[in-house]
Amino acid sequence: MKDAPLVSVIMPTYNSAEFIGAAIQSVQNQKYLNWELLVIDDASNDLTVALVEDFVSQDSRIKLYQNTKNVGTGASRNTGIKAAKGSFIAFLDADDLWIPEKLGVQVNFMLKNNLAMSFSSYRLMTETGQLLPEIVESLPELSYKKLLRSNYVGSLTGMYNADKIGKIYSPLLRKRQDWGLWLSVLEKAGSALGIQQPLAYYRLRKNSISNNKTALLKYNFQIYNRVLGYGFLKSCKYMSRFLWEHFMVKNKQVKTLNQ
Repeated sequence: MKDAPLVSVIMPTYNSAEFIGAAIQSVQNQKYLNWELLVIDDASNDLTVALVEDFVSQDSRIKLYQNTKNVGTGASRNTGIKAAKGSFIAFLDADDLWIPEKLGVQVNFMLKNNLAMSFSSYRLMTETGQLLPEIVESLPELSYKKLLRSNYVGSLTGMYNADKIGKIYSPLLRKRQDWGLWLSVLEKAGSALGIQQPLAYYRLRKNSISNNKTALLKYNFQIYNRVLGYGFLKSCKYMSRFLWEHFMVKNKQVKTLNQ
């Protein structure tokens, strides 16, 4: 693509030595070449930093930022967003993967449709990287009202145009901060379109919040109460809507491929 805009890829990481090499390589394998990768290490105590430093020494597009203490994913993402130089900002966690066409398809889609925000479908894989037959399909269009009910944006697929709406930062929560980020982005963008093609692979981890129903209630309540500033009763009202949407509606976005 002539005069292709720069895409800043934000990758927070903590003790991800087992997975981060593959995640970084999936960025390096992009057919779209005009990107920078900002890896923010959240005070890891394994081999994560050494592995990333090896990539940095070989690819000038990759930069490493190190937190002196563990501050959480939200604050780490914000470090990357602040340092980002790209017109577009995208996110990839250190245990997920992109297909090689991801950035090219998405940037073209956003430019063609004059979008400030987009996202896509993604496929699921096991913790060991085995592809599963399930795909989480993106909604064709996403409104702020719909996003308030549940998070329909897989952050490994989300992208926003910072030239259009400015840099949007993550709330400083330990979990579910990605939902808070996309709410802020969509509120400013007005609407977002989804790409039906699966552009990424999401790794299912044993310690996922979705496997912990108590944590699910706690952190999602904080989005309404702390991030959006809703009072206790209003937050409870929205939480009841969230639970219905999450368990009775959203699961319809998961489709099984014919093998």
